[in-house]
Amino acid sequence: MCGHVSERGLEKGSESVMEEAEGTVEKTVAVKGESAIKPEFLTTKEKFHGFVDSEWKGTKGEKAGENDKVDETKETPVEEPEAKKLKLEPEESNKGGKPDGKRLRGQNKSRPHTKPTTYDDKRLCLSVVQKDKVCPFGDKCHFTHDIPSYLASKPADIGESCYLYDTFGKCAFGVTCRFAKAHTTADFKTMENAELIKACEGKTTVKNSLGKDLQNRLRKRSVAFKKSAEYLKTLSDNKDKKEQQGNGHSCAAEVVADPTATEQQASTEAEAQLQADTDKQPPVKTVGPLTDVDVIKLRSCEKKQVDFQDKLYLAPLTTCGNLPFRRVCKRFGADITCGEMAMCTNLLQGQQSEWALLKRHESEDVFGVQFRNPKLCVQVEGCFPDTMTRCAELINNNTEVDFVDINSGCPIDLVYKKVLDVPLTVKIRTGVQEKSNVAHKLIPEMKKWGVSMVTLHGRSREQRYTKLADWDYISTCSKLASPIPLFGNGDILSYEDAMKARETGVSGLMIARGALIKPWIFTEIKESRHWDISSSERLDVLRDFTNFGLEHWGSDTRGVEKTRSFMLEWLSFMCRYIPVGLLERVPQKINERPPYYMGRNYLESLMASQHVGDWVRISEMLLGPVPKNFNFLPKHKANAYK
Repeated sequence: MCGHVSERGLEKGSESVMEEAEGTVEKTVAVKGESAIKPEFLTTKEKFHGFVDSEWKGTKGEKAGENDKVDETKETPVEEPEAKKLKLEPEESNKGGKPDGKRLRGQNKSRPHTKPTTYDDKRLCLSVVQKDKVCPFGDKCHFTHDIPSYLASKPADIGESCYLYDTFGKCAFGVTCRFAKAHTTADFKTMENAELIKACEGKTTVKNSLGKDLQNRLRKRSVAFKKSAEYLKTLSDNKDKKEQQGNGHSCAAEVVADPTATEQQASTEAEAQLQADTDKQPPVKTVGPLTDVDVIKLRSCEKKQVDFQDKLYLAPLTTCGNLPFRRVCKRFGADITCGEMAMCTNLLQGQQSEWALLKRHESEDVFGVQFRNPKLCVQVEGCFPDTMTRCAELINNNTEVDFVDINSGCPIDLVYKKVLDVPLTVKIRTGVQEKSNVAHKLIPEMKKWGVSMVTLHGRSREQRYTKLADWDYISTCSKLASPIPLFGNGDILSYEDAMKARETGVSGLMIARGALIKPWIFTEIKESRHWDISSSERLDVLRDFTNFGLEHWGSDTRGVEKTRSFMLEWLSFMCRYIPVGLLERVPQKINERPPYYMGRNYLESLMASQHVGDWVRISEMLLGPVPKNFNFLPKHKANAYK
């Protein structure tokens, strides 16, 4: 697949690289906040980019010379937009943020976005791509049915072999595949490998897809949430009774009942009512085989259990924590994976894009889903998560997951006891404000709610990723959580960081940015070593991601550009990795900014660039040239070096 760039040129030896950069290194001193790199590799910003640009080999493998400069308008189509000012209410103008009123750095929310479908000049109708399909729109169809006309405008193929065809024996994208020459005949027929197809027959590599029937029922609001409705009705009835009793008392100074006790009493009454209903009407199916599950309701102690002890947990990462990336991390030794955070309301509305976050690959042996209710607050008081309850029941009945994670610190005993058949976990931060920790107050309550595991990120919500995670506080909370396992999260970028984190007494480690910067961190931790991984090995990691992306999002232009977009988002983190052999002091710290340096070969230097145009170049090595109207600006900005 990587046939566009001469890798021999990219793997130029360290001696020749340093010879061409000779004289560029001046005497340097350690800079606070920067990683310590051996002086012979250090350089300046201008000389670094000058070297990378001069040595870049184009798509034809030719060295880019002075008269063959890279088209910067194509490679780097947009400049970073100016930071937008927050529209603050008068009373909020002095709360948080910068003194000048500008937003805190961290996200490019106004970044340009081009839909992958716009990269096709013409789109071929699915009825032509898929066999034995008749277009339901006839002459009114907006897509073309003329294959020769489509091929005339289709971008050139990327490579000689198709990963989907080589892996599964067929490619569902036919002539629209960007590797179509590998499986298309002269008369535009799509070839198939019968042996491979037979070997893959009956296998389901990805689970938890949203079916059309369920999607339609969700959109029509015809899905029944029996467990949620019964329990929420019981809570409502008990609340009405308490209000009536309160109105009947004449003493105005009477003490109000403890809300926690009221909640527990309501929970007990609701459980008794549900048990009575179960005794009257056993949930026996009327169609299909009868099993023990149909007639015997699982007790709480018999619900599915997950061994969380001493595991490495890949955090649910927004945007970058997609299924192809999780597959890469599983190969490197991640024990637990979790889908990207989904919104309850969107799942209940049957939004396909939100349900895509729940998809699970067969390699993810311990897999959970994370969701949150946008109405939930951090404080315990005042939350009534009816939406979350229905969402939990929906997931419980229609997906295959090992646990459900709630990204909040809300009261959730009703979800666990009445709706879910799998363990419930909770992910929280230390609190909202930097100097006002509340996690230690929430954790004892969570133990009462019956959660199976708590993950604590050692920073407050306002901190985002600035300053170091507070592992002393995580240690305190770990003791409070016992015997419930508590996972610690924050600033783990090496096996030494992991060893220190384990000394705090946590049950396991959740790794987030560390996995984005170097997904092989799971291997390093399990083997207790620093891996001086080569640039060619890192390119192979990206190649695996490319193949997984084409399998997940498709091998047509739309799928290729979607894969490229997610790869570029990942490269905005991966470029922060500094090879072990270049460090003056091992290990690299996650809160230290990489200075400008020359790698031991050209590819290593290219991968060190924090310039969007160079990330695009790396993507072109694997996915071919970007379209003419291509735009990209990363979602996340590096603001964690303060």
